[in-house]
Amino acid sequence: MYQTTKTYIKPHIRMADLIFENPYLLLLLEHFGLDLVVHDKTVSQLCTENGINEKVFISFANLYNGFTSIGSEGFDSGHIETIIGFLRNAHYYFKYDKYPEIQDHIKKLFDKNPSAEIRMIEKFFNDYFMEVSEHLDYEEGIAFPYFRSLLPGKVTEQRNGEIKFSGTEYLEHHTDIESKLADLKNLLLRHISLKNDPVNRRKLLFSLIELEFVLSIHSLIEETILIPLVINLEDKHTLG
Repeated sequence: MYQTTKTYIKPHIRMADLIFENPYLLLLLEHFGLDLVVHDKTVSQLCTENGINEKVFISFANLYNGFTSIGSEGFDSGHIETIIGFLRNAHYYFKYDKYPEIQDHIKKLFDKNPSAEIRMIEKFFNDYFMEVSEHLDYEEGIAFPYFRSLLPGKVTEQRNGEIKFSGTEYLEHHTDIESKLADLKNLLLRHISLKNDPVNRRKLLFSLIELEFVLSIHSLIEETILIPLVINLEDKHTLG
C-alpha cells in the first residue's frame, strides 16, 4: 500500500526499512558516498561505521522524507566540511545523471513528435540547465572555497581579495532556478498536446519532478543550514 506520509527518522531505525518506504533515500546514501547495501544496520550504526556525523545525516534524511523545518540549530562550523562534501556529490548527480537522462527523454520525444513545440522544450531545458550548471560551478569554484576559508586554520586570502559572497543574492538565485523548472513542467502538463509517445512524455515528467525534488532539498540544505552557519562565521570574523 502506498504511503503518503513518511517516517520521521531517528537513530535506532533500520536503514533498509526506511529505504523501502522512500527509495529516494538511496540518493542520500550515494551523496554521502556510502554503499547502497546497508544490511540490517540502524541509522546510528551506519553513521558510526562510516564516520558520518549522525546529526547531519538524520537531518538530511528527514528532508528527503518531507520534514523541512530543521533549521541550523544544533549545527556548528565543524559540520561545514561534511555538508560541502554532500553537496559536491549532489552536483555530480545533477550534471552527469539527471541532465543527460532528461535530455535523452526530450530527444526521444522529438523523434516521434518532430514539432516546434518540442524544440522549444529542448531549448528551454538546455538554457535552464546551463544556468543551473553555472550556479553549481560558482558554488564549487567560489562559494565553497570561500566557506572553507572562514574555518579555523584555513587559508583566508580569498576573504580579503575580490571574491565576495552575498547570502541575499545566493538565495534569490535559488528561487529563480526552481521557478523556471516549474514553468517547464507547466508547459508539458497544461499547454503542449502530443499525439504520440505518451511513455516518453511520462518518463520526462517523472524525471523533471525528481529533479525538482532533489534540487529543492539541495537548496534547503544550503539556505537553512549551510548559509546560516557561514553567516555566523562571518560575524565572528567581523567581531574578531
